[in-house]
Amino acid sequence: MSSRLLIPFAAILATLAFAAQAGETVHSKPVGVVELFTSQGCSNCPKADRAIERLADRGDVVTVAYHVDYWNYMGWQDTLSAKENTERQYGYAKTLGIRNVFTPQIVLNGMRNTKLTDPDRIVHELDGLQGTREGMPVGISAVLSPQEMTISVDAGAVPGVEKADVVVAYFRKHSPVEIQKGENQGKTITYRNAVTKLETVGMWEGKALTVKLPAVLLAKRGFDGCAILLQAHDTNGNPGRILGAAAL
Repeated sequence: MSSRLLIPFAAILATLAFAAQAGETVHSKPVGVVELFTSQGCSNCPKADRAIERLADRGDVVTVAYHVDYWNYMGWQDTLSAKENTERQYGYAKTLGIRNVFTPQIVLNGMRNTKLTDPDRIVHELDGLQGTREGMPVGISAVLSPQEMTISVDAGAVPGVEKADVVVAYFRKHSPVEIQKGENQGKTITYRNAVTKLETVGMWEGKALTVKLPAVLLAKRGFDGCAILLQAHDTNGNPGRILGAAAL
């Protein structure tokens, strides 16, 4: 990931210190998780980007945006793009049975592909997934302090799922970009929750689980927010159902 996405260690500690003063603890069973695959070079994406902004502001929907790199040859190199984001989208294409990748693409709870870009309709669809095999039955809590981030995953039995990864999606909450070329030339867009790194930090096997990440480690990740996803994978390691989530 480009070094320009990194923020100084002091800034990370300041963020952590503020969280500690504020007592930032999240115990979360959100409405759902919305993952957007987007690109600064795609003229159809700004509407979806705005949807992510509105959903992020709600507070009860975990939202992340992955900027893909396959638009970069079209005249503008997405400053937030990463090969890993594109690989994740291709992984979803395999598990969801989608022939081609495209932008904008929204994946709900790791289980459902949608082209919806209206936030209210997206939330309505997420509401319909609750209590089904596409819902998120496992609670997650996260606590941020100057010393560490502590992630706690509840115990639970999920039919058809024996284990799941605890995945942290580190993101920048606000990333203003002045786009100088390509389909969105001349626009300045502030992107929300743009993922800078994905990291698997633990394995859940149905029992209660606690994972601690030291502050010194977090300082290297280049983020000022993150989503914690409890996610199953297929036998080839492709992303699948999200069983629980929280965001800081």
